[in-house]
Amino acid sequence: MTYTGDVTVGGPADVRELAGLTISKLAVGPFDNNAYLLRCRATDDGLLIDAAAEADRLLELIGDDSIGAVVTTHRHHDHWGALSEVATETGAAVIAHSLDAPEIPVGTDLLVEHGGRVRVGQATLEVIHLRGHTPGSIALLYDAGDEGFHLFTGDSLFPGGVGNTEKDPARFTSLFNDVSERVFDRLPDNTWVYPGHGKDTTLGAERPHLPEWRARGW
Repeated sequence: MTYTGDVTVGGPADVRELAGLTISKLAVGPFDNNAYLLRCRATDDGLLIDAAAEADRLLELIGDDSIGAVVTTHRHHDHWGALSEVATETGAAVIAHSLDAPEIPVGTDLLVEHGGRVRVGQATLEVIHLRGHTPGSIALLYDAGDEGFHLFTGDSLFPGGVGNTEKDPARFTSLFNDVSERVFDRLPDNTWVYPGHGKDTTLGAERPHLPEWRARGW
């Protein structure tokens, strides 16, 4: 089956099979959050990005192989609503950026910073700090070699624009500059973007609209 990233709350996960990782995308909760289960194909080690809601469905997705870690992309409640239950049931380590971890009411086992690395079996994810939606928002980048780059952006980048900065010009400028410099200036057009809500996109689809985003201020 061909991966599209089009999922609905209550519906099945969409699964992408890469040479090194399997990526399963599941929509959960009243805010249509995306949760992503990454599993190393060589070792079966797993990692969940954003235990957002519906712990029962997330645990069903994880299955018997369990996971080693849960990464929370940022401090907003809709991205960690099921974190306590998932971490307790699986024994997974809890990972977040140091600036957002104090606002997440589940103890953080590993604090990460810009340029840090998170392991999933034999695969490595790079931490990209994108400041603005929250102080400690992060994206996770997986370099799949010939299969391209895969970027999990939380609420910092979506189809059609950067994340909500609550009409604060300073926050918007911070986020826009980080997304421009740390993502678009560095990564190619075929980079696949997996956001915290809604449909996926690519950097190539969004790149032409950067001047429009800067001009409108959101």
